[in-house]
Amino acid sequence: MIFKTLMLSPIIVPQALWLAARAARLPEADGERVGKKGIGRPIRLLVPGESSAAGVGVTDQSETRGGQLSDALAAHYAVEWNTVARSGGTVRSTQRALEDLSDATFDIVLVALGINDAKNGVSLRGWSNGYRQLLNTLCEKFQTKHICVSGLPPVRHFPLLPRPLSQVLGDQAELFDARLRQIAQERSDVVYLPIDFTLDTPKMASDGFHPGPEIYREWAHRAADIFVKALA
Repeated sequence: MIFKTLMLSPIIVPQALWLAARAARLPEADGERVGKKGIGRPIRLLVPGESSAAGVGVTDQSETRGGQLSDALAAHYAVEWNTVARSGGTVRSTQRALEDLSDATFDIVLVALGINDAKNGVSLRGWSNGYRQLLNTLCEKFQTKHICVSGLPPVRHFPLLPRPLSQVLGDQAELFDARLRQIAQERSDVVYLPIDFTLDTPKMASDGFHPGPEIYREWAHRAADIFVKALA
């Protein structure tokens, strides 16, 4: 894998810089990242992560994965949610953000992390150790009992991602995704959610890399199904 990447680096590096510049043009969604809605049993939701949690690809936080998840859960519960995310976020930067967050209790957490670590060349071992530490922080600091970890997206098949970058990044993302599934299987408090729904061009954001509102909606509703079952 390393040899292949080095051989292709004269092509991949310009493509990676192009991808970074293209992705940077899309801002994070506007709107509140904390709030309350719904009636019934009170629950607290935390949504840590990277650009997909920060809402890159949509205009308002109500359209994001966290916003639409809180809407779906509000049909069953009185939901108080908090999104702690930034574009470009990694496992390490998210760990620091959680350490800086005031102590609180979160019943459920939806995490999406890994694609930036994979893109930035973080080792699989280092990423795995960091992810396990992050899960421990959620359980120990925030007393979380139910965690849903989102798999990495199938970047190999992103329609606007050029080759061979799509192949190299796809290989790395698939390695990370397989390891994440393994990490989830190690714990009774974690459920792995595969990103196996349609990511065709009309449903993607204009950069061809981030989700659009329809994808965020499906993502949120799949996570809601997991949490409703876990909380029953």
